[in-house]
Amino acid sequence: MPGKGPAKTDGLTHYRRKDRFYKKAKQEGFAARSVYKLEELDRRFSLLAPGDRVLDLGCAPGSWLQYIARAIGPKGLVLGYDLAPIKVGAGPAEVRTFELDVLELDPARIRRDAGDEHPFDVVLSDLAPKTTGIRDADQARSIALVEHAMALALALLRPKGCFAAKVFQGRGFDPLLLEVRKKFSEVRALRPEATRQGSREAFVYAKGLRLTEDRP
Repeated sequence: MPGKGPAKTDGLTHYRRKDRFYKKAKQEGFAARSVYKLEELDRRFSLLAPGDRVLDLGCAPGSWLQYIARAIGPKGLVLGYDLAPIKVGAGPAEVRTFELDVLELDPARIRRDAGDEHPFDVVLSDLAPKTTGIRDADQARSIALVEHAMALALALLRPKGCFAAKVFQGRGFDPLLLEVRKKFSEVRALRPEATRQGSREAFVYAKGLRLTEDRP
């Protein structure tokens, strides 16, 4: 099942919890320092625009929702899903949050929650597995979460829409990029500045759906 946040068993070096991004998030009213990973993705790739429809997978504790709502404005819509409850107000966009296992989500459920059949402009995934300390196992779970998020993106995105997902680097990372490139015309991988030292996290960004026979 998806989990959020770092774990002692992940085999990573210890980090300073209250680093400059943590302090900046507190000063600017965001729920978590991870918001600055999304901010960098948005700055580099122009992910979000006023009026966008956005899907946020793994949205707890809510900092991404806060950032998205500000970026898309009152005419936008964002749906957020996570196992953990969301306790922050997001405004000014229309924000709807749902507490459930993202692996149980399918396109039909998301369309019902949106209230219509319109495609999404952006699908984001900050999902992470509950780590075990077994590097290959944790990597495989991370890849599986990205694959599930991408399947939702393929079914829900408009043709020129964007997809971005967190993934652990390691075995399976390069094959994953190859699969993403089969589905999208523009694909990048990056490690945002706000990523903690010692973390294996990276992000995959993709834009422009390729028209293939196996698209859902």
